Amino acid sequence: MQDERRLAVLRAIVEDYVATQEPVGSKALVERHGLGVSPATVRNDMAALEEEGLITQPHTSAGRIPTDKGYRLFVDRLTTIKPMTPAERRAIATILDGAVDLDDVVQRSVRLLAQLTHQVAIVQYPTLSRSTVRHIELVALAPARLLVVLILSSGRVEQRLVDLAVPMEDEGVAALRGRLSAVLSGRTVAEATTALELLEEAPGDGGVQTVVAETLVDAMSDHRSSERVAVGGAANLARFGDSFELAVRPLLEALEEHVVLLKLLGEAQSGGLVTVRIGHEGPYQEFASTSVVSTGYGPADEAVGNLGVVGPTRMDYPGTMASVRAVARYVSRILDEA
Repeated sequence: MQDERRLAVLRAIVEDYVATQEPVGSKALVERHGLGVSPATVRNDMAALEEEGLITQPHTSAGRIPTDKGYRLFVDRLTTIKPMTPAERRAIATILDGAVDLDDVVQRSVRLLAQLTHQVAIVQYPTLSRSTVRHIELVALAPARLLVVLILSSGRVEQRLVDLAVPMEDEGVAALRGRLSAVLSGRTVAEATTALELLEEAPGDGGVQTVVAETLVDAMSDHRSSERVAVGGAANLARFGDSFELAVRPLLEALEEHVVLLKLLGEAQSGGLVTVRIGHEGPYQEFASTSVVSTGYGPADEAVGNLGVVGPTRMDYPGTMASVRAVARYVSRILDEA
């Protein structure tokens, strides 16, 4: 019972400090949260929490604020992630449903995350190496010119024009499309590339299959998207006041370094798992006063990229986790339906 009460006191301190940005005293906790005990009992609980390193007193005669360890316990003891309101779900659907292609999905997602969480939002472009081949299309634009279309599970679409040494009839184009689809559909990029390199030339097609296969290999060898991220909400850094000032400069510098941001997000997690890294748990000591909330996204529970937010350790963890998970699920659905 005592442990549960102290956990309730810690939860109340976290919620009040996030809301007010001011150290929290025992009297305010009793008045605001109906803890059912006296201020003296709450003071004793606060002393125990402080001894355990879960809260600290920033200066004499002040109230208490959570430590990184306190935030960690608070997040770990969340029984459920706060559900999104109907209005928030409608906003997500309205913004993302209008996307016209993968780039548009990423850009809309990063703006949406920044608006929902009031933090700096980061969305990694889908990693090509984790994608599978969803569809191959060959379109005859002229007797000796083909449009080769490659569609991946990440939602990425590659189009290449191929000029042929000899004209090709529609029946030949359809037959080649069928052969390539049979070999490539459902395979990862690495598997598909190997299969294309081993594919034997079909008799009598004048080398067309070889040219198209080389074109597809080239389209699948472009890994630049896996190192790209979109960033939104940098202006939200101005909201966090003096206590976050030391973290703002390195964070602003990091926004220019995509490799740093990718490391901040961590490995993409599948299955809807939301990862929270608090303060010193992150990979860079210069971001010790920040927290990162992230998760993976992709079709059919296959993580092809990561998205999340970066902000001060003093953040609304339940709300932020809910927003990150909801946007990731919606982006995953879009890719699944692409």
